[in-house]
This record gives sequence, C-alpha cells and structure tokens, in this order.
Amino acid sequence: MVHKSHRDALKTAKRIVVKAGSKVLVESSGRPDEAQLKQLVDELAALRKDGGEVAFVSSGAIGAGLQALGRKTRPKAMADLQMAAAVGQIRLMSAYDSLFSANDCLIGQVLLTHDALKHRERHLNARNTLLNLISNGIVPIINENDAISTEEIKFGDNDVLAALVAILIDADALVLLSTTDGLRDENNERVSFIEEVDDGVLDWVADKADLLSTGGMASKLESAQIAARNGVPVVIANGRKPGALSRILAGEDEGTLLFPKEGNISNRKQWIAFFNRAEGRLVVDDGAVEAMNKGKSLLPVGVKEVRGAFEIGAMVDIQSVDGTLLAHGLVEFDSREIDALKGHKTTGKAGEVVHRDNLVML
Repeated sequence: MVHKSHRDALKTAKRIVVKAGSKVLVESSGRPDEAQLKQLVDELAALRKDGGEVAFVSSGAIGAGLQALGRKTRPKAMADLQMAAAVGQIRLMSAYDSLFSANDCLIGQVLLTHDALKHRERHLNARNTLLNLISNGIVPIINENDAISTEEIKFGDNDVLAALVAILIDADALVLLSTTDGLRDENNERVSFIEEVDDGVLDWVADKADLLSTGGMASKLESAQIAARNGVPVVIANGRKPGALSRILAGEDEGTLLFPKEGNISNRKQWIAFFNRAEGRLVVDDGAVEAMNKGKSLLPVGVKEVRGAFEIGAMVDIQSVDGTLLAHGLVEFDSREIDALKGHKTTGKAGEVVHRDNLVML
C-alpha cells in the first residue's frame, strides 16, 4: 500500500486527540443521537483502557440546545447562540457522563476560548490542566466556551480548536471525525493520503452551508495543515462508520491522512504562530524577506508599510509587497514607532522590529 509506513506510524500513537462534529453527534433535529454517542464513547473508552491517552473535542452543544429550546434553525444573533450553547452543553455532558461511566471511565469538562490560549500564562495553565487530567486517566471533554464567546475570541469552529489542542498537549495523532470518509477528488474517489493542503487540494472541496454545524471539509483541511506543521499526523474520517477510529489507529487505510514533514518548531514559536491572532500587518521589501529566510531579525530598514494600530508585544502578520503572507512575529515597538522608523537603518537589538526569536516563518 502506498504510504504504508505513514499509516503504520499511527499504530504507536499513544496520546490521541479526537474531534467529532455536530453532524456526527446529533440527529437532524439537534437532539443528541444516543446510539451514535454510545458507539463513539465505547471506542474512546476502549482506547483509554488499552493504555491510550485520549482527549475528546466535542461539538454539538449549540445543536442540542436548539432542540431543547424548540428551535429548528441555527440563529445568527450571538446572544441566541450563547443561550443555546449554555442549555445544550449540560445536555451533552450529561449524556457523556452516563456513557463513559458505563465504561468505567472518568471525564472532565474543559471549555476554552481563544483568549485563554493567547495569553502565555493561561496558555500554560490550560496545557497543565489537560495533561494532568490525562495523566490521571481522565478523558477531557473539550469544547469552545460558546456561552461566553464573542466574534473576537471565537476559534471559528472546533476543527481549529482540535488542531490547537493537539499542538498544546503534544499529541501523537489527531483524528477529525465527520460524516464523510475523508477528502474526495475530482472523480469523487476517496483520497488516502495528501502531502500538503495546497490550492489543488482545496479545489476539490465544495462545502455547503448546514443548519447545525459551522465547519466543513475546507475547515478540516486547513486545521489539519496547522497540526501537521507542528508534527502531528492527522486523519479525516467518517465518525458514523462503526470501528473507524480503531481501524485508523491500527494503521489501516481509513479516511484521508496528512502526515507531517520534518522540521518541527519550538513550543514558544507554536504559541506565537498558532495561538495568537494578528493585530496588525507589516509589509516588507525583498531584502527583509531574504534576511528573514536566513534566520535574521526584521529591521526597520526593511519595513515599507505599517497597517493597523497595535502595541508593543502584539502579534502581527508580515507580508511581502505582492501580498504573500510570510511570517508571524511579536513586535518590539508599537505601530506608531514602527511607522516612524520604517525605511531607516538602525543598529543593535534596540533597532529590531521583530527579533528572530519572536519570528515564525510560514
């Protein structure tokens, strides 16, 4: 089998993050699908009992809440979404508690916001909490804290959240469960393996809006790319297919595998690149691009334009003149100071806009 060695590598994965989307977990009405929940929980519990370390990222709270509230469609107003999440999260966790208890497994609820992972201290606290739960044999059930999230601090969907959790806890594998058996190509045939998520791969994707869920195949591929860039292999598979998770971790040809390339980045640079959101943008010249590619810091002389208003320590996007996104970095000056310094030669660390230790090339 092509790429069998990559599939075989999944056999030794011990710490696994599994994410299940709303359509995997709930009926079309929004009511939790009890038979489907049991099937999935039984597999997760079996993995845990076999010595695996499991973290489960679960969607479905808003859908379950809408059903409880008697609403048939997903509202657009943030306050209504928050209300549905608050109601639905209880129903979902109650179901999980009963199902995992029947398998003699303890669970713990962890609700996250992007804001919690952006700040370094809270980022480390979240990591320590998850690792402590796992080391004590407890399965963390993780969801975005939709009841208090706003547009500014939302992850966007749980595919992104799952990728960030996998990076956060140094997972050996990430499995994204949907209602399809992986990526399909232009001939509607399942793609077993992809090396990278590029425009050609994304051209195969034609996501459609859904009443209960926000993610889609494009979201899963982009999230898979985030995890793979940080050394985590990812499989996208059908969560409604009995035994799919077990087959994936047995190295069988199930779903679509994205295997990481060599060259992982440090935990600190992971935090800079993937757990922060850009507060501004710097446009740089070709000389700066060449210097950064050689591992050097970004100096004011290479900055051509400053976009947005931000303070010292903010994360910014760094792009070339033609608009290509090149890097993320933490700035040593605020936007006003950089605007005044841009294009000028400086010397020493005091003249570095982004120090190389705070710069992540993409």
